[in-house]
Amino acid sequence: MSACAPAQSFNAARRQRPGSRRAADLSASISVFLIALPLSLGIALATGAPLQAGLVAAAVGGIVVGLLGGAPLQVSGPAAGLTVVTAELIQLYGWRTTCAITIIAGLTQLGLAYLRVARSALMVSPAIVHGMLAGIGVTIALAQLHIVLGGSPESSAIANVKALPQQLSDPHPAALSVSVLTIAVLLLWPRLRGRTGQLARKAPGALVAVVLATAFASLAGLHLPRVELPSWRSHALPEMPHGPVLGLLAAVLTITLVASVESLLSAVAIDKLAAARKGADRVPRADLDKELRGQGAANVVSGALGGLPITGVAVRSTANVRAGAVSRNSTILHGIWVLLATGLAVALLELIPLAALAALVMVIGVQMVNLTHIRSVTRHREVLVYLATTVAVVLLGVLEGVAIGVAVAIAVALHRLAHTRITHEPGGADGPEGAAHRVLVRGQLTFLAVPRLSRTLGQLPEGCKVVVELDGSFMDHAAYETLQDWRTAHTAHGGEVDITGRAGARIAEPTTAHSCTPWTPWRNHHCTRPQTEPDAELSPSSRPERRGQLLGGVRNFQRITAPLVREELARLARDGQQPSHLFLTCADSRLVTSMITSSGPGDLFTVRNIGNLVPPPGREVSDHSVAAAIEYAVQVLKVGSITICGHSGCGAMQALHASRQATAQPSTGQCAASAALPTSLSRWLSHGQPSLERLSAQLHSPRGSAPRIADRVTTDEIEALSLTNVIQQLEHLRAHECVSKRIAEGSLELHGMYFHVGEAQAYVLDSSSDPSGPSGPSSQGAVFTPVRAV
Repeated sequence: MSACAPAQSFNAARRQRPGSRRAADLSASISVFLIALPLSLGIALATGAPLQAGLVAAAVGGIVVGLLGGAPLQVSGPAAGLTVVTAELIQLYGWRTTCAITIIAGLTQLGLAYLRVARSALMVSPAIVHGMLAGIGVTIALAQLHIVLGGSPESSAIANVKALPQQLSDPHPAALSVSVLTIAVLLLWPRLRGRTGQLARKAPGALVAVVLATAFASLAGLHLPRVELPSWRSHALPEMPHGPVLGLLAAVLTITLVASVESLLSAVAIDKLAAARKGADRVPRADLDKELRGQGAANVVSGALGGLPITGVAVRSTANVRAGAVSRNSTILHGIWVLLATGLAVALLELIPLAALAALVMVIGVQMVNLTHIRSVTRHREVLVYLATTVAVVLLGVLEGVAIGVAVAIAVALHRLAHTRITHEPGGADGPEGAAHRVLVRGQLTFLAVPRLSRTLGQLPEGCKVVVELDGSFMDHAAYETLQDWRTAHTAHGGEVDITGRAGARIAEPTTAHSCTPWTPWRNHHCTRPQTEPDAELSPSSRPERRGQLLGGVRNFQRITAPLVREELARLARDGQQPSHLFLTCADSRLVTSMITSSGPGDLFTVRNIGNLVPPPGREVSDHSVAAAIEYAVQVLKVGSITICGHSGCGAMQALHASRQATAQPSTGQCAASAALPTSLSRWLSHGQPSLERLSAQLHSPRGSAPRIADRVTTDEIEALSLTNVIQQLEHLRAHECVSKRIAEGSLELHGMYFHVGEAQAYVLDSSSDPSGPSGPSSQGAVFTPVRAV
């Protein structure tokens, strides 16, 4: 029986019944459809495109992205974020060329998805993204306000502002009354209270507002422009793009940039929203590259069918999650309902006043200036980036606004890097009696701050006691040398220097004696020595002192490291773990996995045991912990990579090697105690026998050769056994059904690694011995190549 079977039965037990899942998706799809229908018409109206183009985009976004995308619960379609861009393209090039631009933008997205650069979109500062959306929202609101008042929008935001006084002086009563009703319902509907309000709020506010406005206009006999859906026979399709080449390239780039970033950020947000749901099935995390591929395919199809550009839409996606959707079927069904409505409900749709749709889109535009986002960027001191992006988008356009936002963000980052506060608090005669002089450094300590640091340190009196407090996460080489040179000179003249607050500082040199970082060994820690005898040597047999080491290290973490990682750990506690790698290695105390891999909380799902062994599936074992960890990492956490890491001086390998001797001698290794093994340990190490047999077969084969490190001939049989063991355990790992299935799908990679403790050097199994290949790993001529510093 496969080791992955328990997880499958566990997941099956907690899964909803198929009938209830289908019912949940059907219900959610109807809710999303009722929201998408009026919004799609309103966005098409705001862009100046044929109103049918909005319905085409909504249907294609639901069906195509639903089938091909990587974010199961995200709903795609025409979005307000692309309204300004699309409206400008229609004015410049006409509707049919805009459709062609949409197709090319979709092909560009497909190319980016092939290059697997989707995660790079998340590097854009949230302040820039929120500022871009706010600028687009302001532009939309200004344009739609003219339709709300019964007029027509101008060609730009500035022109709309200039024309607004005249429009306000001569409003159209019929259009204004319908618009006011629509806005009132939109704002008041979510605030309905009581049981009646709770029942009423199950209907989407946007749909209710448009229905009531339409009913009011029909019953009152108001003469207003209404939705016109021409025959599909006259529906405009794309043509070969014509216009300035640079202008067309800029248009494609803008559509690609805005649509991709908005879709990917929305997918990440919906991931978090879905993960926070209680009592529902766990939905797989979004595959951003696959999602970008789905978005690209949808834009190609939408443009070819005469539809608007498509992106992931946060409003509809949020409604989909909150309505209880559990799979991509909800998104696909919503697209089918839109498609049916375009053919069966044309008469009803043509009753809708354009003023109601304009009011709906105007409210959405105002809501895009999100107060929560403003508070967030203000709290993180990025309000300048937000404002610069917003204003530039309104005045110049989306692409120009984003470029200006990026430039301002870079300038702000450089300013923060250079703006380091260095202050001196006097002690001794100038300060409190017996107090030390304190030099406080707030910010990043780089070469730009060296002149001020040198000036401040040079003003300190000789022979005094000084405490230097560093409150930054980075110190470059120039600042380090300046600080250390001054410290050496000051102590040489009888002074005393204590440097604190250095945990997490990223410098190449070792830290000072009293600067306790997470990777300083306990015996070198001043802060972890027993408090009763701070200068006493630590006795290995002293239990209280050993306990004092551990508690001292914990105290040091709480004092220095915890404040630096608390925010990130709080995010992980809120969002849950999402590691990308399973790292399986030995329990040896000399292997600090986070130090070797430069990883932090949430990066690695780590499994450690004696000898980094993976019991093969199908074999009777008393300890299923390794198999359980593998299936949990592969099936539940969906890791994309698994690494097995052996190391030099492994006591488990020494014990296996010694077991070949007729007279078992005690092993001197530090992973295991001896070759005369306790019963539990001998049973566990029996999983390493295939590695021993594999090495023996290689050594006794006429053409065989043991694995080696680079060009170095491995004369040490124990080292050769450690290398062979990595390859053998990769073969055991690949035999697990859940692992082999993911490898066949191309969504999981296996890697071998070897860490030489004495050299502090990591080696990786050469790709020519690819463990994830079709035939699995082979130790015949396998080479471990060193990982070089760059």
